[in-house]
Amino acid sequence: MSIKINKTILQNQHQSTDLEWLETNGLGGWAMGTLSGVNTRRYHGLLCASMKPPVERFLLLNKMAETISNKDGNFELDANNFNGVITPQGFQHLESYEQDLYPVFTYKIGDIVLKKSILMVYGENTTLVRYEVIEANQDFVLKLKPFIAFKDYHWHSKSNENIRWGYKFAENTLKVQPYSNMCELFITVPNSEFHYSPDWYYNFLYKIEHERGQDFMEDLFIYGEFITKLKKGQKLDIIISTQSTVERNASDLFDKQVKRKKDLLKPFAKADDFAKSLVLAADTFIVQREGNLKTIIAGYPWFADWGRDTMISLPGLCLTTKRFDDAKKILKAFAHVVNQGMIPNRFPDVGEEPEYNTVDATLWYFHAISEYLKASGDSEFITKELYPVLKEIIDWHIKGTRYGIKVDTDGLLSAGEPGTQLTWMDAKVGDWVVTPRQGKAVEINALWYNALCVMEEFATLLKDERQATTYKKMATITKKSFLETFTNERGTLYDVIEGTSKDAAIRPNMAFAVSLPHSMLSKTQSTKVLKEIEEHLLTNRGLRSISYQDSQYIPFYQGAQLQRDGSYHQGTVWSWPVGAYLEGLLNVDGEKAHSKVKNILKSFESHLSEAGIGTVSEIFDGNAPHLSKGCIAQAWGVAEWLRIWSKVNQ
Repeated sequence: MSIKINKTILQNQHQSTDLEWLETNGLGGWAMGTLSGVNTRRYHGLLCASMKPPVERFLLLNKMAETISNKDGNFELDANNFNGVITPQGFQHLESYEQDLYPVFTYKIGDIVLKKSILMVYGENTTLVRYEVIEANQDFVLKLKPFIAFKDYHWHSKSNENIRWGYKFAENTLKVQPYSNMCELFITVPNSEFHYSPDWYYNFLYKIEHERGQDFMEDLFIYGEFITKLKKGQKLDIIISTQSTVERNASDLFDKQVKRKKDLLKPFAKADDFAKSLVLAADTFIVQREGNLKTIIAGYPWFADWGRDTMISLPGLCLTTKRFDDAKKILKAFAHVVNQGMIPNRFPDVGEEPEYNTVDATLWYFHAISEYLKASGDSEFITKELYPVLKEIIDWHIKGTRYGIKVDTDGLLSAGEPGTQLTWMDAKVGDWVVTPRQGKAVEINALWYNALCVMEEFATLLKDERQATTYKKMATITKKSFLETFTNERGTLYDVIEGTSKDAAIRPNMAFAVSLPHSMLSKTQSTKVLKEIEEHLLTNRGLRSISYQDSQYIPFYQGAQLQRDGSYHQGTVWSWPVGAYLEGLLNVDGEKAHSKVKNILKSFESHLSEAGIGTVSEIFDGNAPHLSKGCIAQAWGVAEWLRIWSKVNQ
């Protein structure tokens, strides 16, 4: 299942800098960077720690610059962009990059072949780096220079007089606390010396931040460098951690993490490499929350956990992979924060109060719970703990809750107020709501109908016949009104209805009226919807957010924030909604659709080697070649591609 990048690409600075690797720790923290070693984001680093999982994230160690010294001279393996100048250019020594269970870089300097592997310890703010000397005719010296950032992960480190220059080095371990109000950092390099030489390095330029119109220059601090000797056949295991590393066995830690990843793949022993990569990618998003609960990180590197993303992703990330206990903990975590019949849109990085500006997250919650029951058979959890919460949610939607979310007299769910964005098409810049979709949105009412049908099933499970009848009657009214209101002259569906205004834009939202387990559409109408999506929206990277023939269509996602957000849902391709389209094909044509679905999956496989290695990007340009944009690793993209793969391969 290995993904390999050859040295022709690696030694091309532009190509290897566009490729990124990612390791995570199950807490919301990570290690990540580019294959060339040139950091291009403020988020790149060897240790980004989550101090209150999955939030309060701080990037502590930016990188560890390596230099090999022997009789032939000094050879730097690092690479940086210093205000536009790439130096050093260590990628010229890269022979290969391989990602099986974790990132592995192989360097060749003369007769020396050095392999570097990077892993994070699950459940800890700890990164492991292993150096293996594969070939070397004689001993050599390896120098390691840790570049300190110690910043909120959204910020930049800048030279300042407050940084503490004091350090301790004992038992091969460097201990520093650059700022009194932050944690300590421990770095253990076996059989090493540490040469203290504190200094600031200025003007690291982050190319992607520059392109995104963000602050893009950073200064980093060093305390000095480790020096150790290596020879052929030797392994050097390094621990970088927020907790004491003294007397910890790095080799045992490394082996334990490898075993954990192998265990994740056991249910997929007969799966292809594409699925195995997605299973490992799925693991990166499932993280801890307080109270021994779990949640799902929406995307790396800048998102935390969002209600909508979590519920859409849960079936693919947790149920397809048989992680039922994780799914249960996630559902329970959100049940605890239901308020006025709504689950949160997002949890802030700082602060305790969740934000509830979403109409669809709560409706996706019903779907996630229903899918959990089908996969796990855990009816007791549903009936005893979740059903009362769900019943209250329905009641709130009937009488009305925040942001104008209320069931209309026709049984359809209406939502929205001026200046708010409540659906997944939620881009907003200042007071400008780019795609407001106020009124009755097509996917919201497909989800509402599905939720009512799910509640009828749950009430029946509880033998609450009266309540089951009520939900069935509500669903019948909703279906009748939906078909009368949303069916357009093309025989497909309007996107949004508000009063007498009907938005006929062709968007992926109507796919959910076909894909959800309880659909209101006939097979004939479903087929028309799927055909229209295929003709206007389908690409080999996902679905466009609006038809390429629409006057609002913007073919490229680029520029500063205003320009990017203006195109976010106006043509940009999204990786996750294609799951609804493919599910729709399977719902309508059953096994006859398997071949078509497999071919579409096959066309997507190459993406795992073109942006974030082994994972799925958030978005892509609307026009070919559909370059990857946004987050390099997005939960619902991974989830939906894995979920659909499972449907046609198991």
